[in-house]
Amino acid sequence: MNRFCRLVLLALIPAATMSFGVPGALAQTPSPAPAASASPSPAPSASPAPAASTAPAPAGAPSPAPSPAASASPSPAPAAPPPAAAATPAPVQAADPFGLETTLEPKKVLMVKGTANWDSAFDTLIDAFKALNTLLDKQGIKPAGNSMIVYTSTDDTGFTFLAEIPVEQDPKNLPKDMSIGKSPEGKALKFVHRGSYDNMDNTYEAITNHLDDKKLEAKDTFVEEYLTDPLKTAEDKLVINVFVPLK
Repeated sequence: MNRFCRLVLLALIPAATMSFGVPGALAQTPSPAPAASASPSPAPSASPAPAASTAPAPAGAPSPAPSPAASASPSPAPAAPPPAAAATPAPVQAADPFGLETTLEPKKVLMVKGTANWDSAFDTLIDAFKALNTLLDKQGIKPAGNSMIVYTSTDDTGFTFLAEIPVEQDPKNLPKDMSIGKSPEGKALKFVHRGSYDNMDNTYEAITNHLDDKKLEAKDTFVEEYLTDPLKTAEDKLVINVFVPLK
């Protein structure tokens, strides 16, 4: 079987942030000091004029505001935007059991024997389940569990099987091909198949490889428990537990 391994890599790639640098000095030359007045000095008077060119400005006189180009300190960088809220991760679905050790408990079942060839296998199983359900409906008996198929033998052309439905009371007037019995019991490995019955070959090949790897020996039978009603569920939506009884 071709084994496919799906590796989903979720990489959260944050948006690149831009940093805006501010040069240490926005102007290469400082602003010149205020120039002396170009108008001629007034005529000398009786008292000498004060030396305004060197005296400091009177205390109370406003200092001229420096031009933006004259500032030597950089402007503060804009505040970084708050980080985006982290997205809530999607819930992770638990992996289906694969080779889970379990113990099958026997159940009272209404069963019917049948044979099928591989080309029409699923249709044959559906017909068997319909016959069992029809009998139970006529007698007002509700199933006490999921429908099951017990494979008793297989070959290249087809297989023999028992279609079983758990019940709590015995139906009456059973046809010759039906009977009351017990479902398989004992230690087993549990596997899960999802999808159409036509793809069951892939599941069983994976099961065979698992048994070989673990050097486990199985009995000459296996059990399918239909978690979804095969009479009402689309074939590609089937969910089936596969139990492999161990020796």
